[in-house]
Amino acid sequence: MRRAELNQSIVLCSDLAGAPVLAPSAPLAANPYAAAYTPAPAPAPAAPVGGDFSRFGQGGRGRGGGSGGFGRGRGGGGGGGPGGYRGSGGRDGLDTLSLPKPDFRSLIPFEKNFYVECPAVQAMSEVEVAQYRGLRDITVEGRDVPKPVRYFQEANFPDYCMQAIAKSGFVEPTPIQSQGWPMALKGRDMIGIAQTGSGKTLSYLLPGLVHVGAQPRLEQGDGPIVLILAPTRELAVQIQEESAKFGSYSRTRSTCIYGGAPKGPQIRDLRRGVEIVIATPGRLIDMLEAGHTNLRRVTYLVLDEADRMLDMGFEPQIRKILAQIRPDRQTLYWSATWPREVESLARQFLQNPYKVIIGSPDLKANHSIHQIVEVISEHEKYPRLSKLLSDLMDGSRILIFFQTKKDCDKVTRQLRMDGWPALSIHGDKAQAERDYVLTEFKSGKSPIMAATDVAARGLDVKDIKCVVNFDFPTTLEDYIHRIGRTGRAGASGTAFTFFTHSNAKFSRNLVKILREAGQVVNPALESMAKSGNFGGGGSNFRSRGRGGFGNRSGSNSMPMGGRRPY
Repeated sequence: MRRAELNQSIVLCSDLAGAPVLAPSAPLAANPYAAAYTPAPAPAPAAPVGGDFSRFGQGGRGRGGGSGGFGRGRGGGGGGGPGGYRGSGGRDGLDTLSLPKPDFRSLIPFEKNFYVECPAVQAMSEVEVAQYRGLRDITVEGRDVPKPVRYFQEANFPDYCMQAIAKSGFVEPTPIQSQGWPMALKGRDMIGIAQTGSGKTLSYLLPGLVHVGAQPRLEQGDGPIVLILAPTRELAVQIQEESAKFGSYSRTRSTCIYGGAPKGPQIRDLRRGVEIVIATPGRLIDMLEAGHTNLRRVTYLVLDEADRMLDMGFEPQIRKILAQIRPDRQTLYWSATWPREVESLARQFLQNPYKVIIGSPDLKANHSIHQIVEVISEHEKYPRLSKLLSDLMDGSRILIFFQTKKDCDKVTRQLRMDGWPALSIHGDKAQAERDYVLTEFKSGKSPIMAATDVAARGLDVKDIKCVVNFDFPTTLEDYIHRIGRTGRAGASGTAFTFFTHSNAKFSRNLVKILREAGQVVNPALESMAKSGNFGGGGSNFRSRGRGGFGNRSGSNSMPMGGRRPY
């Protein structure tokens, strides 16, 4: 979408007053906007065009804010200034990197503020705004924070976005979308803190499409305009699926760059030219160092699940990548939690950001998930799991989490020998096998999936009936993210957790999480929280079977025993 089309779409809000489509749930009144959006067929992708790209400079340096300018040397790469976020982190890791140091002294200006407040939103009083935010547990911080939008039409998205929204069947914006869209469309840096399954992908993706439409077209040799960094290939692939679906309406091209897959098709996409790149940090750096793409055109940057990227040790790679992007870019920083290290990184790379929090930045479970914690011994785990499956399995999807790859495969083999349609997924599986397992799980052909935490973040599978924590994770943050695979998008779900005496150090804070969510606390867990006793135990699994065939190896190739009815 070019600038003229954008201006034409701005009148959308006032032109549509009066009709009753997309009526939201209580406590809002009926939607006053017209049913003006009939989904249209997506146009064919545009062919890339050639041209000179030298005017976009030679890379990028770190980000700084305020009047203090940009720091150099040992102190860090951020800039100082009153009232904003300033750089404070060291850059020792960047000194040994092979990417060229950028020169951003002559930057071409670009547009990033596309938000025109709808008259109906403008007319909201401060009391109405506070009530709306309070009912949806929205907290905001920052200077000149825009009011939330209550209906899709109030965001003033262009027609192609509205067609995609209408075709998707959404009823009303989620809380993070309601407040996040105006923030992102205004072109300011922003921080979004929300639980998984809250609709955050569209919170940054739709404004990103608007941003792309207002920039000059890509020319031969140009890199992307929008860069989305994700911690895992599974999350990156899911973001790409949404980007391809919504981008097809505006002929916006995107590709997904991640490790564990052949580089050839990814290189071809990059050389052909794409406006949006979704990438994991390691593979993107490989592509940059090999000269297959560049970040000179990036003006819209998204860090999705920043907390998880830091947990996985990606901070050096993030710094390396951000150093290649122009400092006046727009940065959107998304996280499910807000620990000190996540906040510290935000302070270094964001300028005067908005901040929106849905719920609490503290550890908090989704209230629509029924949490059941059972205090048992190690050798009781498998018999209890087998009993749970007998009680629960009706063909619905069940996700089982393990702490180690070995136990994940071992229990999967045992389940298959006992007749359960289970498959396993973890980081040692080849990408083809991981794709196969996810496809079988999503389709319901193998409704039981055993996983390590590689699937805990970003996995977006509808209608997961329940999650079972066969092993308790090493952090309470991972507990929140694991159980968040069920109860998504307003649906209810159930999470069973096997808790042993070796997990006692988590008992006190786990009790707090359960109570905050209004759950019944197991007396044995409460007693453990008060006493703090530690213990241990062994395992009780038969393990046999090796080899594999096709896309399956090891545990996933184990022949199933007598199939159980469900």
